[in-house]
Amino acid sequence: MSDLIDLLQRQQLVWHGNEQLSNVERVSTGIKTFDKYLQGGLPKHGVIDIQAPHGIGEIRVLLPYLKQQERLTVFINPPGYVNGHGLFHLGFDTTRLLVVHPDNDIDALWSAEQCLKSGACSSVILWQDRLAIHQIKRLQLAAEQGGALQFIMRNNTSSHLSLPVSLCLKFAAHNKGLEVSINKQKGGWSKSRFVLMLESYWPELYQPPKADKVISLSEHRKWVSP
Repeated sequence: MSDLIDLLQRQQLVWHGNEQLSNVERVSTGIKTFDKYLQGGLPKHGVIDIQAPHGIGEIRVLLPYLKQQERLTVFINPPGYVNGHGLFHLGFDTTRLLVVHPDNDIDALWSAEQCLKSGACSSVILWQDRLAIHQIKRLQLAAEQGGALQFIMRNNTSSHLSLPVSLCLKFAAHNKGLEVSINKQKGGWSKSRFVLMLESYWPELYQPPKADKVISLSEHRKWVSP
């Protein structure tokens, strides 16, 4: 058993309960509630696994963080058309945005690794559902070398494999924003779940619940009785 534990520790698959929060340097997400549950914000560099259905606001919630960055943000294999005009009007500097469409998953991983190591990028966002542990570890090393963050966007994968990432988040749609589950957090407590209320950040996207229009049976009879 001890040999198995040693092997898992060398592969960074065991989290130690005595890890201190101060060991992980963090940067603000730009959203106070998010920072609170992340014990200060996102890790300054490393790999972040985000599991979410496409199009529920998973990129919009990252924009306050991305807008703070002074180096390039790279989108690799986004699932749809990147609306540069829309990003510009949300305050994002599109001159610091690079979109890459590799031919296959291997080329996409190679592109992400090169961008991370280059030192020219603050963030690399890669849309790819299936990754192996050794691939994540290569991206983690490249992110540390270039002082960058690698976001892996996965479409709610059903895999139970725990990847050696710095942070693992799961997003679900909510009528007031996003329901966020923190499944893993290096240097912090995990298994938190909360609703990220976004109406104050993007009120144009928030629609209050409609008033109840159900008419009671007694009220109906009053109108139809002779």
